[in-house]
Amino acid sequence: MIRGRGVEKRYGRKRVLRGVDISVPRGGFAVVTGPNGSGKTTLLRLLAGLALPTRGDLLVDTDRSHIGYLAHEPLVYRELTAVENLDLYGRLYRIPERRERIGMLLERFSLWDARAERVATYSRGMTQRLALCRALLHEPDLLVLDEPYSALDEDGAALLDHELESLAGQQTLVVATHDPERMAALESSRLALA
Repeated sequence: MIRGRGVEKRYGRKRVLRGVDISVPRGGFAVVTGPNGSGKTTLLRLLAGLALPTRGDLLVDTDRSHIGYLAHEPLVYRELTAVENLDLYGRLYRIPERRERIGMLLERFSLWDARAERVATYSRGMTQRLALCRALLHEPDLLVLDEPYSALDEDGAALLDHELESLAGQQTLVVATHDPERMAALESSRLALA
């Protein structure tokens, strides 16, 4: 599904990503690690189609509408409720029976009781769980997650652990993390950026 050789990204004179090779088969689970500033977020943005490489070849063999992306920012509207946010994204993705899918995800991520509250009233961890719901809503072929455990408490992290376990082997996943051992049992490959 993903094949990249010598992938580089520059912003002006600053080289953010240096000659990265990446290969993730359909159904694979790749974990991307590295210190701050090593290019993890940049690589994930390239995989999600939000930026283009400056050099090298990168093929992501799925339509952009079949990619679920979780960034550092949750990309949800604070003035809307959880249901309104997911309904908006559901309409954008033209998800059939989106109300059922929304309800299922809100229940799965323990947000059902807070579904009618504005996101502005949510804690950072609740907002992160809603962002995960948004990324999963359209059942993407490729799920690209940038530090998905950020701001999650123990319960939220356990919910995400369970979700990743259920998705492993079913969908293609690329996860950037500072805690790769948490996903060691699920990963099919690991890319360490320097």
